[in-house]
Amino acid sequence: MSDETIRLSTIGRILRRRWRLLAVLAVVGALVGYGTSLLFPPSYTTSASVLLPGVWQDRELLTQAEIATSSVVVDRAAVTLGWAGGSGSKLRDRVSATAADGNIIKISGTADTPEHAQQLADQVAQQFVTFAARIAGDSADPEAAQPEALRQLVVQASRRITDLAAAAGPGQTMDSVQTRSELEKLRTSLQDAIKKLDQVDPAANKANMVVMGSAARPTGEAPPTRTQLVVAGALLFVLLAVIGHLTAARMSRRLRTEPEIAAALGSALLGTVDVPGERPAHRPEGRGPRALVRRLLGTDVRWDLPTPHASGDEASRQLRYQRVCAHLRDQLPSPRRLLVVVPDGDELAHRAAGQLVAEAGGDPLLRVVGVPVSRPLVPDPGEESGALVVLSAASWTAGELAGIAGACADAGHEVVGIVVAGTVRDRPARSADRRPDGAEPVPVVAATPALAVGDEAGRGSG
Repeated sequence: MSDETIRLSTIGRILRRRWRLLAVLAVVGALVGYGTSLLFPPSYTTSASVLLPGVWQDRELLTQAEIATSSVVVDRAAVTLGWAGGSGSKLRDRVSATAADGNIIKISGTADTPEHAQQLADQVAQQFVTFAARIAGDSADPEAAQPEALRQLVVQASRRITDLAAAAGPGQTMDSVQTRSELEKLRTSLQDAIKKLDQVDPAANKANMVVMGSAARPTGEAPPTRTQLVVAGALLFVLLAVIGHLTAARMSRRLRTEPEIAAALGSALLGTVDVPGERPAHRPEGRGPRALVRRLLGTDVRWDLPTPHASGDEASRQLRYQRVCAHLRDQLPSPRRLLVVVPDGDELAHRAAGQLVAEAGGDPLLRVVGVPVSRPLVPDPGEESGALVVLSAASWTAGELAGIAGACADAGHEVVGIVVAGTVRDRPARSADRRPDGAEPVPVVAATPALAVGDEAGRGSG
């Protein structure tokens, strides 16, 4: 598993190197979203507001919202509307109510057409007001009848006070004036008491709920609309593709560093060489419809390799190959013959091996063989005095490299060294370029190795 941190540059490489695949997946996701929209017909939602006068607690408002969507209210609305197939149980899922600021209950209705949505919200609001008024004004409740009876007693007492004040006479004696003053104070106290009773009596005001106009006819579909489903499908497929690429990179067991590669092959690293190329040279060979699809989608090129750094001049690149050849001359006895083992499918390594053969110039004499990684087979030893493994980094797992090392050992070849090839961005070559020693420049082998093993590769053991 790779422990590298996921950076924006990594996501940028995915978008650049997999844009064809991501575009195809976006189209597929959009088609899936469009198909989903066909399964769910368009719906429209609107709301009607009901004002609740008086003083209400938050819990009381929540209770009224529950009453507005109760089966009694919705069933009565369904009977009044008389829609075909619009029973109360079905409409209950299309009606919702919430308590808003200012003692307002917002009742929302959802239907298949704007007209039906408006009718549903209005009818549920009307049935809610009617049902709530019947509950609040039920005279069968003794506690609800007590405040009204008390008001009648206060009215009767006020009339009695008026009669007593008239009986006290219009005289200006101290007793008559004092009597009328006390009667007026009593009348004022009773009036204040009845006002306070009206303020603390919730049933006096709470029964007078008001529907604040008809619900507005909706002009657009309720989310998710068809456009939203199409866009969401495209984005979802692209997001899943990016996450899949990142997960695969995190779970990858391919070896990326030279020490890991050397440990897997059980040999020493002789050096690293550069192979010019604008794009990563990890394009597997293949024909047929599947290979054609991979090339069209761009999945035949590795995306998880970092962007190649700028290359030096040709002389600096050739110097790396010369140093590898010098190490081989120091290690190998005369005559210096060596088998160059390259994993099949590693085009970068094949190009590096071809350049290494050209740079060696016959000393040591190198013979390049391609080895299948799934079932590695190395030819039996001839005049070679060992095997040199050339491969690119971040291409093979430890198990695959161990299989190549085991195949070399089974065939009797000792792995004398490892060469790791990397991709660099080539600079325009100049015709006057010369090698460091003043000799004529050696052309770079671009595609095919110098020597390849055909049917004699089957003589080795795997």
